[in-house]
Amino acid sequence: MSSIVWLILGLVAIGVVAAIVWSAARRADAQLSAVRQEMQNSLATQGQSVNAQINHLMQSVTTQLGQVRQELQTGVASSGKLASDAQIAMAQQLQSSNETIRKISMQIAEVQQAGNAMSQSAQTLQNVLGGAKTRGVLGEVVLERLLQDALPRSAYETQYRFDSTGAIVDAIVRSGDRILSVDSKFPLDAYRRLFDAGESARREFSLAVRKHADSIAEKYILPDEHTFDYALMFVPSEGVYYELLMTEDSKYGQIDEYCRAKRVFPVSPNTFYACLSAVAISLQGQKIEENTRHLLAGMGGLKKQFEAFAEVYDRLGTHLRHAQQSYEDADSRLSRARNALEQMAQGALPESQVPSKVLSATNED
Repeated sequence: MSSIVWLILGLVAIGVVAAIVWSAARRADAQLSAVRQEMQNSLATQGQSVNAQINHLMQSVTTQLGQVRQELQTGVASSGKLASDAQIAMAQQLQSSNETIRKISMQIAEVQQAGNAMSQSAQTLQNVLGGAKTRGVLGEVVLERLLQDALPRSAYETQYRFDSTGAIVDAIVRSGDRILSVDSKFPLDAYRRLFDAGESARREFSLAVRKHADSIAEKYILPDEHTFDYALMFVPSEGVYYELLMTEDSKYGQIDEYCRAKRVFPVSPNTFYACLSAVAISLQGQKIEENTRHLLAGMGGLKKQFEAFAEVYDRLGTHLRHAQQSYEDADSRLSRARNALEQMAQGALPESQVPSKVLSATNED
């Protein structure tokens, strides 16, 4: 009996559990269907939203693509114009460069031609300086040109002959009643050997300069003919003049000191022009002094003329004063005579007094 009860209870319990399970399964299916429906609705809504966003995005991309296409077309057109302008500018620059290159080529040709001409001139000058006579002529020409540039023509003379010796100096400069002798010397051969042979030719160069200084001191320093007690040795080359200053003889010492001891002063074109400028200033001072003397003499003559004029003027003043006094006396007498005549005309005076007054006025006139 008990086993049947328990069996029945078991079946009842199984039925209850099956009912509960079936009910739970049904509720789960309902919930699952609701969730599925909700998910489908959500998916549909999200799909519509995504489609709308995709459409909006496509429209935006299309619009932007249109703008990009337009900008790209504009950029391509602008790039084409820039490229065209760049090609034109490049062509112009190439043309300008070609013109510049052509001018440079012409200038290079001119420079080459000038260089050839200079080379020919240098060769000609080398040939000219090859002889002592032509070197002397060149030195004289340079000396005369410096004199022309610095002094008036009356202040110098070229190829001046001394009366006592007959020696001819290249130039003299006049300063008052004294003259300064200037002789052009150009020891170019010794100078060349100095560069070719080195210091071994230094003695020969020193000897040549000393000979020139001795010759100038002997021939052109002549106080009896109103020369200064010194003379100038004109060296028409700055290079030779520099070597002259730097050369020292083992026996005579510095060669320029030897020249100064002989009262001969070496000068280059630059230093000689400075000396001539000082001489020009001195000549201007002498001219001013002479003009001042003439002015003082003229003022002395003017003073004498003024004194003579003052004397004549004083005499004229005296005569004018006498004439003024005579005029005043005559005017006074004329006034008295006029008054007497008026009184006579009016009959204011007695008859006996008229003749005497008229006669008195007449005698006073």
